[in-house]
Amino acid sequence: MKKVLIARVLPDEVYPALKGLEVVRRDLTTPLDGAEMRAALREYDGVMCTLGDQFSAQVFADVPQPRCKVLANFGVGFNHIDVAAARAAGVTVTNTPGAVTDATADTAMTLMLMSARRAGEGERLVRSGAWEGWHPTQMLGLHLTGKTVGIVGMGRIGQAIARRCHFGFGMPVHYFGRSPKELDFDAVFHSDLAGMAAEVDVLVTAVASNPQTRHLINADVLAAMRPHARLINIARGDVVDEAALIDALQRGAIGGAGLDVYEFEPAVPQALRDLDNVVLLPHLGTSTTEVRVDMGMMVVGNLQAFFRGDAPPNPV
Repeated sequence: MKKVLIARVLPDEVYPALKGLEVVRRDLTTPLDGAEMRAALREYDGVMCTLGDQFSAQVFADVPQPRCKVLANFGVGFNHIDVAAARAAGVTVTNTPGAVTDATADTAMTLMLMSARRAGEGERLVRSGAWEGWHPTQMLGLHLTGKTVGIVGMGRIGQAIARRCHFGFGMPVHYFGRSPKELDFDAVFHSDLAGMAAEVDVLVTAVASNPQTRHLINADVLAAMRPHARLINIARGDVVDEAALIDALQRGAIGGAGLDVYEFEPAVPQALRDLDNVVLLPHLGTSTTEVRVDMGMMVVGNLQAFFRGDAPPNPV
């Protein structure tokens, strides 16, 4: 019987699907530390890991002949795993794409609406007890319907966001990527990110985190944005140069931002927290019961297939 470490608490509905495996549950919400990761590679046949579990090249170098042969990542993003080092050590890495698409797109729309309509500021005002009642010029924001959206990365999640914008809010869609795509809605392709940023009212990141996308949204891109435009990040924190964003927000160079992820997560700079023109969510992208159960089932499916000797459904 294969021995598997489940490194975080999962929804209760997922555990019965692990039948046939010797399961060790680490019922904590914190990431694995260095010693735990090395022990996981030495002592288990498979590990369910997730965001924050930093399986770096050094971790694999310290366990040159791991017993573990599969890291089944809970989540679509896997930038916390050095996949090349894992492969060199004979470890297969899987993830959970598809299950996260709609929930992440919904979170992007939540941030867009909250930022445009100043919902975070409004809620804080009501909770403070300082609200004096409605008047015609109270907390005027940006009318989202009909505004132009720019999607940075037109993969599954980018397309889901674009469809919501196009069909739900009548927003013209522009997108930046490596090459044009065949889409089921009208959209304008851009090969120049700063050029696109200058033309849109809302700029949304939907790219994977890798060395090529680190600080893709930098000071130059932010400088190109319109003074009323909003930046929305539901990708990974390091896609945005956080210091440059803070500077742009402090100067009022852009209209605002909505963030679900942070460059040094879970650390969020005090300078960001002090700003009223940014909406801050605690990485809620896929935080629904249904989606987290689906993600857990995909993890189990990857593990069970691997141990049967079949190709896992979702290798990376």
